[in-house]
Amino acid sequence: MRLADLIAPLSVPAEQANIEISGLTLDSRAVKPGFVFAAMAGVSVHGRDFVPQALANGAAVILTDAPMPELDVPVIVSADPAADLARFAATFYPGQPSYVVAVTGTNGKSSTVDFLRQIWTAAGIEGASLGTLGVARANSVETTGYTTPDAVALHSALDRLAADGVTHLAMEASSHGLKQRRMDGVKLSLGGFTNLTQDHLDYHPDFADYFASKLKLFSERLPADAPAVINIDSEWGAKMAAAATGRGQSVVTVGWRGHDLQILEVTPRAASQDLVFSWQGEEQRINIPLVGEFQVLNAVAAAAMALNEGIALDVVLRAMENLAGVPGRLEKVGETDADAPVLVDYAHTPDGLDKLLRAARPHTRGRVIVVFGCGGDRDASKRAKMGVIACNQADHVIVTDDNPRSEDPAAIRASILKGCPGAEEIADRAEAIRAGVSMLQAGDCLLLAGKGHETGQTVAGVVHPFDDRDQGRQALKERERARA
Repeated sequence: MRLADLIAPLSVPAEQANIEISGLTLDSRAVKPGFVFAAMAGVSVHGRDFVPQALANGAAVILTDAPMPELDVPVIVSADPAADLARFAATFYPGQPSYVVAVTGTNGKSSTVDFLRQIWTAAGIEGASLGTLGVARANSVETTGYTTPDAVALHSALDRLAADGVTHLAMEASSHGLKQRRMDGVKLSLGGFTNLTQDHLDYHPDFADYFASKLKLFSERLPADAPAVINIDSEWGAKMAAAATGRGQSVVTVGWRGHDLQILEVTPRAASQDLVFSWQGEEQRINIPLVGEFQVLNAVAAAAMALNEGIALDVVLRAMENLAGVPGRLEKVGETDADAPVLVDYAHTPDGLDKLLRAARPHTRGRVIVVFGCGGDRDASKRAKMGVIACNQADHVIVTDDNPRSEDPAAIRASILKGCPGAEEIADRAEAIRAGVSMLQAGDCLLLAGKGHETGQTVAGVVHPFDDRDQGRQALKERERARA
C-alpha cells in the first residue's frame, strides 16, 4: 500500500507519496523492511528510544509526536499518534465483521462476550469473541495475551475474521484500550457495560479517570444511534446509562434493577441455577448450568444483547440452558473422592473475590477454602481489602504468591495479611494448592483465585510455566495416591 493512501487525508511531500508500506507495528523488534514504526509514549519509556533499532530493521516511516529532523526517512508528526495509528491500521487491514459488539466493565467481560458468541452459534450465526482469553470461535481459540489488543493486532484480527466468514464479533473493551484509542476505527454496532469496581489504579490516576475511560465506549466509540445494553445494579451503571441516554443512544437496562431484562429470582442447585427473569414484561423460567450469581448477570447481559438484535426468544432461552463456562472462570478442575470440588477463577480484584466467595457459599455444605495472592506492580491498595474480604467470607484462607513481577513477594503477602492476620501463609503457590487440596473434606469447596486461565507465573521479570488448573489436578492425583 502506498504511504499516501495509508495516511489520507494527511498528506506527505510528493516524493514520499509512493513509498510502499508493507506493515505497521509499535514494537521495534517486529519491524521489517517497509514498515511504519509507531514511536509513541508508553507508561515508562517512549518509543523514540527504539527508533534506531526500528531503522536498522528496515522501517520506512516513523509515526511519532515530535519532529525528528535528524532522520533520513519520512517522519509523520501527530498530535495524537495513537489515534492515527488506529486509523492507519483500519486502512491497512480494512476487513471487519459486519456486526461488532464491545463490552466494557471491570468484571464479567470475558464471560459475557463468550456467552454472546455461544448464543450466536445456537442461532446459526458465524460468530467469534475476542478478549482476555484470545479469539474464540465455535471450534478454536487463538491466544492474544491482551484484553484489548493494540490497534495493529486488533485490526489484523478483525480483517482475518472477516475473511474467514465471521459476520458477528463480541469483543472486550478494556479501560487501557479505550484510553489508548486502540479501538479507534472499529465499526461498532452495540455497546455493553457490566459493572465498575476497583482495579487498574496503578495505571489510572484515580477512580474518576477509570470511569471516564470506560465511558469513552459510549461517549466516543459507539455511534450516537447505536444501542447500549447496560447493567444498572450499581450507581456506575446508572451513570453510564444516563450518559448513553443523554447522547441519544437506545439503552437496554438489565440486572436486578433492569427495566428491560430484570432478574426476579435465582435459586442455586448443585451445579446449576434456576433463573426467573422478565424480558420486556414477560416472565421466563430456565435452568442455567453455571455456578455463581455473577455468572447469571453475565448470561442475562449476553441474552439481552442477542434479543435486542432480534434473535428469537426461544433460541436465546435454549442457548442459555446450554451455556458452557469459559476457561478459568469458576472452572471445575476436579473433585476429591468425597465430591469436594476444586474450582479455578480469575478473581483478582476486591469485588471479583467477594463475588467469587459469595457465589461458592450457596453451593457448599461444608467449608469454603480459598487460595489467593495479589499481583506485583499493580494497584497495591487492593491487597489488604482483598485480605479482609477473604477473612470475612471464607472458612480457611491460604495467602500465597500470584504474579509478583518485580516486587518482593513477601511484601505483597504481608500487605494481604494485614487484612487477614489469621490466614495461613504459604509462599510457593503449588505448595499452597496442595495444602488446600489436602484439607478438603466431604461438603467442602476449594477456590484457587487470581490467575484463572493463565499459564505462567511472572517472578522477577521471568515467566515460569504455571497453571492453577494443572496444579489443582496434580494435587488431587497426589491426594488420591496418598490415600490408596
